[in-house]
Amino acid sequence: MNYRKPKRIFEDSGTVDPKMSYHVELENVVNTKNQDIKTMVDMGRYFSIFAPRQSGKTTFFKRFSSRLEKDPAYVSMFLSFQAYKNLDRQRFYQLIQKEIYNQLINRLNAVNCSKLDAIKACLDSHNLTDHISLSELFEELNRIIEFKKIVIFIDEFDGIPINELENFLTTLRELYQKYKERTDKALYSVGLLGIRNITKLIVGGVSPFNIADQVKLPPFTLKNVRDLYAQYTDETNQPFADEAVKKVFNETSGQPWLVNRLGTILTVDIKPETADPITKKDVEKAVEILLYEENSHFDNITEKAKQYKETFIDIVFDGVEYIPGDEKQSLLLTHGLIKAEGKKVQVSNPIYQKRFTRMFFGNIAGKVDVSFTRYYLLDGGLNMKRVLIDFEKYIAQIGATAFYSTNKPMEVTGKFQLTAWLYQFVSEGTGELYYETRTGHGIMDIMLVYKNRKYIIETKVKRYQGTVDEALEQIAEKYLLPERVSHGYIVIFDPKTRVGELCTPQKHILEGKEILSFNIGIGK
Repeated sequence: MNYRKPKRIFEDSGTVDPKMSYHVELENVVNTKNQDIKTMVDMGRYFSIFAPRQSGKTTFFKRFSSRLEKDPAYVSMFLSFQAYKNLDRQRFYQLIQKEIYNQLINRLNAVNCSKLDAIKACLDSHNLTDHISLSELFEELNRIIEFKKIVIFIDEFDGIPINELENFLTTLRELYQKYKERTDKALYSVGLLGIRNITKLIVGGVSPFNIADQVKLPPFTLKNVRDLYAQYTDETNQPFADEAVKKVFNETSGQPWLVNRLGTILTVDIKPETADPITKKDVEKAVEILLYEENSHFDNITEKAKQYKETFIDIVFDGVEYIPGDEKQSLLLTHGLIKAEGKKVQVSNPIYQKRFTRMFFGNIAGKVDVSFTRYYLLDGGLNMKRVLIDFEKYIAQIGATAFYSTNKPMEVTGKFQLTAWLYQFVSEGTGELYYETRTGHGIMDIMLVYKNRKYIIETKVKRYQGTVDEALEQIAEKYLLPERVSHGYIVIFDPKTRVGELCTPQKHILEGKEILSFNIGIGK
C-alpha cells in the first residue's frame, strides 16, 4: 500500500486534543478500593490524583469532564492553579470567582436550568474574597439549585499560593464532612490533580485534606501503546512491527510522553514518509537519539535527579528497598524518576536509567579508555589491580572536596565515584554492575560481573586502625565464600593520607582467599 500523509501528530508538548493528536484512554485509573473515577464522582467522593508532569493527567480529566457533561444532573467545572503560586489572597480568589462563575453559567445554560436567573442574581451579589466566602457560595448554590451535582476538578493544585493552602484544603474538608451523609451536597465531588500526594500534606501539624481517596495515574499498557501507534498506521499505511511496539513499551515502561516522543522520532526522523514497516532496530536508533536530546521533559526532572543522585544510583543498581516516607525516595517518586511496588523500588523506565546514569557518570566518562590492553588479562578477564590503581590516580586528580559535603568524609561519595569508574566497563552491555547487593551473609558494596567472572569490592572510610582488618574479614567470610570467588578487593578511603599521595596495593591471604587492598588518600 502507498504511504498517506498523517492527519494528526504524536503529542509531546501539552494536553492531547484527539482531533489533532493520537490519543488512547488510560486504563485502570482507580482508588485504593478499586473504584474508578466515575464511581467515585457518583458516590460524591473527594479525591486526589497525583502523577509526574507530562504523564497524561490533565488530558485524562479534561476528557472525563467532557463525558460527564453528557449527564444533565452534573455541573462539572475544570480549574487550573498552574499560574497562581505567587498571587496574593485577593487576586487568587478573584481569578477563582471568574472561572467558577463563567463555567457555572455556561453549564446551567446548556442544561436549561430553570433556576438560572436566581443563580445569576446570587453570583452578582456574592464576591469571593477568602475561603469562608467560597464555602458560603457552595452552600447557597446548593440551596438554590435542586437536583444538580456540582463537581470541580482542579489541575496543577500544587500551584496554590502557599499562604492559602491550609485555608483552602480545610474548607473543602469541612464541606465534605458537613454534607457527607446528605444527598444534597453543597459541593458534590472534588478532584485535586497535582504531582504531590495532597492527602499527605501536613499543615499546622495536621493533614487538612485526609478525607480524600488516593488515586494513582497508571502508565500506558502494552495495549495502549499498540493502539496509539495503530492510529498512525490507519492514517498513513506505515505499520509498526509487533517487536517494535514491544521494544518501545519495554524501553519506556509506558511513560506517555516518552511513548509519544519516540513515535515522533520514528515517523519523522528515522523512517519518514514511507509505508515501510518500523522495526525493532528503528526503535533502538530512536532511543539513542532521545537519550542525547535536549527537551523540556528531561529538563523538568533533571534537577530532581541531581538533587538525590546517590539515592538514584543506589536504585539503579538494585541497592535499596522501598522505604515509605523516606524524603529522598519520596521526591524521586513524586517526579516519576522511580517507581515502587511493595518492597521493590526501581527506576521508572530504562530510558531514565540510561539517560541519568550517563549524566551522573559524565565527569568520569572519557577518563577510562576501556580499550587499553592494560585493563585486561591474557585470558580475557579484567585486570582489576590496574583498574583500581588508575582509579586512585583519578581521585588524586579531582581532589578531596567531593568527599566533604559534611564535616566528616562520607563513604557513599567514594562508593559512588568508584561505581561510576567501573560502570565504563559494562556501559555497552559487556557485563553487569551490582551496587549494595545482598549475598549469603550480608550486602556487598560493589560486584562487577565481566565475562561471567565476579569481581567483588568492599569500600570503607578509614576511621580507626582496624578498618582494613574488619574489611578483610567481612569480604572473605561474608562475600567471597558464598559467591565462590577466590579473589577480592578492598578500597579504603583514608582521610589521614593526603589526596594524591599514592600508596602501594597490599596483598592479603585470608581463608584461602587472595585479597588486594588499596589505601586511597582523601585528606585535605
